[in-house]
Amino acid sequence: MKDTIKVGMSATRRIEVDTPRTIDFLGETLRVYATPELVRDFEIACREFLLAHADAGEDSVGTGISVTHGGATLRGMPVDITVTVARIEGRLVTFDLLAKDPVEEISRGSHSRFVVEVEKLRGKVAAKAAKAGMA
Repeated sequence: MKDTIKVGMSATRRIEVDTPRTIDFLGETLRVYATPELVRDFEIACREFLLAHADAGEDSVGTGISVTHGGATLRGMPVDITVTVARIEGRLVTFDLLAKDPVEEISRGSHSRFVVEVEKLRGKVAAKAAKAGMA
């Protein structure tokens, strides 16, 4: 991981709440942003941020996430997702998370990601698969 990443750095990503990002169990008139999709969007924003600071052969994996989701964002509305570097502990990077639609703040939380060497991780996963009889 490059030393270009610093606490306090942030990035904002705008998404549109399209149909795949909404819940479907309350019917068509209540197609609002689903929490699992919000979590996915936070993870993608953090990963994309880290990739700009990763060395060749590196990527990152999520290690924890905690969010609130208090606003019902309608299908078709934009959402601004802001991720801010809160802590850097070696290869572990923790982000503060914030999501807002045009009307209100809808979510806040934190997410940690670990920067990995992809080939090293590939070897660990292959060893686990072999141990589990899945190779």
